[in-house]
Amino acid sequence: MIIVKNHHQDESEWISISDMMSGLMIIFLFIALIYMRDVVDATKRFQTINILIVEALEEEFQDDFSKWGAQLDHETLTISFDEPSIFFETGSSNLKENFQLILDDFFPRYLKVLYQFKDHINEIRIEGHTSSIWQEAENDHDAYIKNMELSQNRTRNVLDYILSETNIYFYKDWSQYLITANGLSSSKRIMVNGLEDIQQSQRVDFRVVANTAEALIQTLQEFFNNEN
Repeated sequence: MIIVKNHHQDESEWISISDMMSGLMIIFLFIALIYMRDVVDATKRFQTINILIVEALEEEFQDDFSKWGAQLDHETLTISFDEPSIFFETGSSNLKENFQLILDDFFPRYLKVLYQFKDHINEIRIEGHTSSIWQEAENDHDAYIKNMELSQNRTRNVLDYILSETNIYFYKDWSQYLITANGLSSSKRIMVNGLEDIQQSQRVDFRVVANTAEALIQTLQEFFNNEN
């Protein structure tokens, strides 16, 4: 028996498959647009919260940064105190009296500003940074470890001081479980023209971690999971 294929029938089936694929592409495009809209919305929320926090911190501290030897990084929401001679003796983790006075003024006002955004804040990080220098170190590894211990002790002492000595009574219950102390040794040195700036590398940072970043990441993850 000889089977004769119907050319028109094959063409009809091909058109049907083509139409089906076009329909699926339209559906996929529609779903992608919905998720992209969510990504854009999450990004806008993230950017808006960051901008509002930056503006509030600038308004509160713009007259104080220069006298404290501090600066605000708008991208990372970080206030850096980078005049090491004011804050600690070389190789010591004990707060100088000048730094205590700065913290007495700075930290209650800092929490007052952040409290406005309490629903959007996951963490308030105190980060201690050192240079890579340790005069009595045997090698770079030894210097890094000794500076790690020093930076951890410094941030722990700053944390202890601000929670026990500064006037943050109204904000203490809210803030104390958000504040962490993180010694980072020389892992984030400040480099200028390829060379380490030893003074600027020695600093104490107060950094806000906003939970809107998590919302953005979650939205992106959902989008790409659905893509797959």
